[in-house]
Amino acid sequence: MPDTDPTPTAPGGGLVPAPLSIDGPYRSAVRLGEETALAAAPGTEDTARWLRTTLGAAFGLPLPPGSDGATDTLALTLDPALPAEGYRLEAVIGWGVRITGGGPAGVFWGAQTLRQLLGPHAFRRAPLAPGRAAVLPQQTIEDGPRFGWRGMLLDVARHFLPKDGVLRCLDLLAAHKLNVLHLHLTDDQGWRIEIARYPKLTGTGGWRERTKLGHRASPLWDERPHGGYYTQDDIREIVAYAAQRHITVVPEIDIPGHSQAAIAAYPELGNTDVIDTTSLKVWDTWGVNPNVLAPTDNTLRFYEQVLEEVLALFPSPFVHIGGDECPKDQWKASATAQARIAELSLAGEDELQSWFIRHFDRWLADRGRRLIGWDEILEGGLAEGAAVSSWRGYAGGIAAAKSGHDVVMCPEQQVYLDHRQHHSPDEPVPIGFVRTLEDVYRFEPVPPELTADQAAHVLGTQANAWTEVMDSQQRLDYQVFPRLAAFAEVAWSRLPAPADRDYQDFTRRMAVHYARLDALGVDYRPPGGPLPWQKRPGVLGRPIDGAPPNV
Repeated sequence: MPDTDPTPTAPGGGLVPAPLSIDGPYRSAVRLGEETALAAAPGTEDTARWLRTTLGAAFGLPLPPGSDGATDTLALTLDPALPAEGYRLEAVIGWGVRITGGGPAGVFWGAQTLRQLLGPHAFRRAPLAPGRAAVLPQQTIEDGPRFGWRGMLLDVARHFLPKDGVLRCLDLLAAHKLNVLHLHLTDDQGWRIEIARYPKLTGTGGWRERTKLGHRASPLWDERPHGGYYTQDDIREIVAYAAQRHITVVPEIDIPGHSQAAIAAYPELGNTDVIDTTSLKVWDTWGVNPNVLAPTDNTLRFYEQVLEEVLALFPSPFVHIGGDECPKDQWKASATAQARIAELSLAGEDELQSWFIRHFDRWLADRGRRLIGWDEILEGGLAEGAAVSSWRGYAGGIAAAKSGHDVVMCPEQQVYLDHRQHHSPDEPVPIGFVRTLEDVYRFEPVPPELTADQAAHVLGTQANAWTEVMDSQQRLDYQVFPRLAAFAEVAWSRLPAPADRDYQDFTRRMAVHYARLDALGVDYRPPGGPLPWQKRPGVLGRPIDGAPPNV
């Protein structure tokens, strides 16, 4: 029999991210056992399937269909009075659990909270003790997110992550209530999405002959060919898997820089009057590449046809076209590029890049989609409907928001997860500034310079995982976790100003959350530093000393 003493116990249950409010938890225990039914209102079917797959597997529960109002029931309901992603979770002694969402996504996020409340066992794929009930304290939780865009960029162009790794990443995002996967699919080092019209993009562009180990100044090479790509059916599976978890997959196809893999496959895309583009191969090192797309009608038609296939695969309202780190030297030397500048009466090469972006902004808008690009797309004038990913700091996002454009804040100095986590020489391949778990927890996406109306253009925030020095799932886990948990709280919870945030409370909750990550098999960085097998001695990085600039 359950203990029905209504005395509250320690608050929070180690929930990450922190919810808006908790009434309880109390010492009374609510049990979900073999007789517990699952009642799913119309619109909550995806969450019901997910619960049977996860909690059903973890505890050996059949969760048969039931009716809301019956005892011993896990009920999923909708209430349009709540925010679309908001939810209320009620665990009531003698009855069961009800999760009410403002929309289907809200129900799903409530189910994620339920999973956390049931302890680390709920994150395993089979029961450790068959017949054991799933138990949580009696309580009511009211919750909802601060931002609508809570994302992570996964760079699969530099180091390819097989499809199952992407699906695993989606599960980890969902477990932290993140709802956008920005999938970086093309770059100088590889093209990762099948385009039926242009098979050489993956046949040639999907593979490089060798790979630089560590920073580009490193003398070390991995002499094995590296590559891979997702078939269109793989992409359909990834997108469908994400949608079941209320995650939007935003594709990135880089234009006009970061394009050597495409030029290696189709040399006519490059500046053929400046260099011999037929000699180019998929790039095997890192940095900013001088080989950019030629501003020709042929290039425009080529990428329109690529994007036609991309749009058919990704229902995301946003399509990311890169637009960053596009050196202008080849355009300055190209008669073709200079003729295009003269023809269009452009002021120079920056406006030529803007012309590229504006073309695809209009093209996407005509098809009911929105262009988003890195903050370099501000140079030469921002396309009318474009949104900005502010990566070089806050400045690009501030400028875009002040001019009425939507922004996703992802400044590299704060939330680039390839940056090192400690100043110790034991950190594997140390890149960039030190960004500790606490640093990420104190990141604030909305700059104080913005008025309330301008701040409304901040769609949300995103942490970016660039994989130049992350060549395996193990390395990716180490760089991303546990900092993604801190970032998720920043993106979801309504936290005080950075200096006023209770980091000690967060670390107490993280002590519980590490056990969940262990159950999921995440090879995170331990609080005490890397384990022996996580170190990579002798592989050169590029650490930057001091605090990152607030730019």
